[in-house]
Amino acid sequence: MAIPKTKIITGDCLEMLKTFPDNHFNLIVTSPPYADSRNNTYGGIKPNQYVKWFLPRSEQFLRVLKPDGTFILNIKEKAINGERYTYVIELILEMRKQGWLWTEEFVWHKKNCFPGKWPNRFRDAWERCLQFNKSKKFKMYQESVMVPMGDWAKNRLKKLSKTDKIRDNSKAGSGFGKNVSNWVNRDKGYPTNALYLATECNKRAAFSEECLT
Repeated sequence: MAIPKTKIITGDCLEMLKTFPDNHFNLIVTSPPYADSRNNTYGGIKPNQYVKWFLPRSEQFLRVLKPDGTFILNIKEKAINGERYTYVIELILEMRKQGWLWTEEFVWHKKNCFPGKWPNRFRDAWERCLQFNKSKKFKMYQESVMVPMGDWAKNRLKKLSKTDKIRDNSKAGSGFGKNVSNWVNRDKGYPTNALYLATECNKRAAFSEECLT
């Protein structure tokens, strides 16, 4: 199998993106330094300056992203003195003013999160993966990431009641409903917006022998 050509460009994204034309990229994924993090590498961005620092970059992302493309932002609020900063929420609101649509939020559950104990909170085991788009009509290949139905379907779908064969709306009047019979003869279903992935703990080779054969 031929390996697609990859071009790696190093530099400040704020400057590098200015060299690309409008509507150029299909997908942009970034995990920027969080507030007061990576001080030795990036200099550290204070929480009350974070939104102002990030908006020029998101402005360039908006310019170079194709109309049907997607931007994923991996970010997390920081807790200091028992309280979460609000810079992520403030950033979402300002990006919407910038022209972005906040279309989805994925929860990244880090299965090997940092151990420890804090007096007023539990271990930080998740991060946000915020999805932004320029248009409500963007490319999304849901069928390519379908997952097995699971063992629950074997017994649950053997004998369906009358209610299972119609759209049974919530008795609370929420508007939600389900038709259990729609799952019959299905081997796969669509995944949820929760990502259960462990973080990388050590350096690994870019390619293995298996990748090259």
